[in-house]
Amino acid sequence: MAEAAERRGSDERSAAFEERAEVVIVGAGMVGAALACLLGEAGVEVALVDARASLLEPEVVGRGQPGMRVSALTPVSQRLLERLGAWEWMAARRISPYRFMQVWDAQGSGEVCFSAEQAGVAKLGHIVENDVTQAALERRLVALPSVRLVLGARVTGLTDTDGERCVCLADGRRLLAPLVVAADGARSPLRELAGIETRQRDTGHRAVVTTVKVARPHGDVARQAFLPTGPLAFLPLRLDGERHHCSIVWSTSPEEAERLQALSAEALGDELAGAIDHRLGEVTVLDRAVAFPLVQRHAQRYVLPGLALVGDAAHSIHPLAGQGVNLGLMDAAVLAEELLAARRRGIALGDERWLARYTRRRRGDNAGMLALMDGFRLLFGSRHPGLTLARNLGLGAVDRLTPLKRLIMQQAIGRRGRLPASCR
Repeated sequence: MAEAAERRGSDERSAAFEERAEVVIVGAGMVGAALACLLGEAGVEVALVDARASLLEPEVVGRGQPGMRVSALTPVSQRLLERLGAWEWMAARRISPYRFMQVWDAQGSGEVCFSAEQAGVAKLGHIVENDVTQAALERRLVALPSVRLVLGARVTGLTDTDGERCVCLADGRRLLAPLVVAADGARSPLRELAGIETRQRDTGHRAVVTTVKVARPHGDVARQAFLPTGPLAFLPLRLDGERHHCSIVWSTSPEEAERLQALSAEALGDELAGAIDHRLGEVTVLDRAVAFPLVQRHAQRYVLPGLALVGDAAHSIHPLAGQGVNLGLMDAAVLAEELLAARRRGIALGDERWLARYTRRRRGDNAGMLALMDGFRLLFGSRHPGLTLARNLGLGAVDRLTPLKRLIMQQAIGRRGRLPASCR
């Protein structure tokens, strides 16, 4: 009897540490938060897990000097954020529209210019600080009664329990649900716990990021120069209505990145101004230069029974086209649409056959963008005279062919394949 009582007490203690939901999402970044909002708005019980101890403070986000980490949000991503009720708050804080793009080869004379008018849209996109998007989504999350935030939580295990997935946390809690979603970044611990391998390749580049002020107005133009060492982007920012700030992303070799970081602010500004042929005049560096490695990854599987990968956990991409977060937001929108369709039909949310619909809708688009970015990197990274000539002729030809430019722009602004209803 004593043994039975002890066993019963142990079971009661275990049960006290167990929490159930319809979906457990691990990772409350932009993609995980967007997915939680989409599901939470439909009344799905979501447990959203993140290692951060607290959410962002919305009253300080989007104020003062811009954050160094930004994203180029497409009109399709904008529609999703509008649908979630996040965009209006973002626009009231700080978003920076761009209506033009200039791309040129620094080793020749080839150049192509794109405009929103050619693409048939009001704007090609918006440069937005990641914290602004994140804070806007968090404001929506806390207003959704079916979303439970589990903060300061470190995932230590992933198991199967009676047909459910169980996420084990470092504090002893266990979160059970028919479906667990990994939205925990490029080095996803949850993906590793699930045993899903990735195809991984180091691009040989590091991204050097900082924020600058330029002498000439940027004119809402996103500029990208393909230099011998890698692409350099000047992404336009608006501060209090003026157009003299840019976010810098310079993808270059590790040795060059180290050299750039060691420069004084004045010397780095001179390097940046010269690298884009002084198109914006004098460049003043406002923040320290930070570098991080660029590794492309693609998960060999997006789903398993009771498990799905989204965003960087499924794919991470070179930033030269600014598509990373847009691909992740599209993952979230498509997965939410498929899960809500399954729920209406009474199908288990972790059913692998149903989850395969998500894979079919997203894997091809993501793989195509990864391959395209790899091709650009290799093409513009070559110093072979023949390829240099071909590049410059190609850029000039594209610039003269409006129908081709329009096709390229449709891809760049996110109009690819069957869009989920939340993005139309």
